[in-house]
Amino acid sequence: MPMRADDIEKMIKAALPDAQVELTALVDDGDHWSATVVSAAFKGKTRVQQQMLVNAALKDVLGGQLHALALTTRAPA
Repeated sequence: MPMRADDIEKMIKAALPDAQVELTALVDDGDHWSATVVSAAFKGKTRVQQQMLVNAALKDVLGGQLHALALTTRAPA
């Protein structure tokens, strides 16, 4: 079952309430997304640690409903 962008955004914001989330469909199937996530929670963390926070927020759907996610993360400037 494909995922809608707003459902993915809600899951990320549930874990990272201040997050700014931008989602782009990579393929028009609801399974392949690109996400840019900006959150103060990422400050002082490596990219791997930042992405682990986002992946943890999506753990119930990654590899299933959400087949592929190209992820860019950063702390606010």
